[in-house]
Amino acid sequence: MSPIPKVLFVCMGNICRSPTAEGVFRAAAERAGLAVEIDSAGTGGWHTGEPPDRRAQMAASARGIDLSGQRARKARPADFHEFDHILAMDHDNLAELEIIQPADGKAELRLFLDYAPDQPVREVPDPYYGGADGFENVLDLIEQASAGLIARLS
Repeated sequence: MSPIPKVLFVCMGNICRSPTAEGVFRAAAERAGLAVEIDSAGTGGWHTGEPPDRRAQMAASARGIDLSGQRARKARPADFHEFDHILAMDHDNLAELEIIQPADGKAELRLFLDYAPDQPVREVPDPYYGGADGFENVLDLIEQASAGLIARLS
């Protein structure tokens, strides 16, 4: 593992869940005094270069998290050499990442909610087609998993 852990959060389009995870985890790591490099990506490239969904930005902003500087990008095989931890939001994205994972990649590939063992839900649901409550639920799940990941990396 790198001297400073490198974490990549991955969802489908990199406009809702993974940018939220990037922002929430960055804030949690700063509060914990943990030096870490953080990024996010999507398994699909439809939104490359776009900022996070405005609803995700609004929900995060209400909790003091600014996502506005992020831009979507597509996950790539090189990520498995550049990051120590690649954390998928759900099983579909985990499967997509397994397809592009090089045999010699060093990154540990897991579901993000593996770091929230007391949470009965194993996947962060995609809030894109739902209402505001879906974005709040995503934030709650991500905050729980972030706490577990901070504990693991500290």
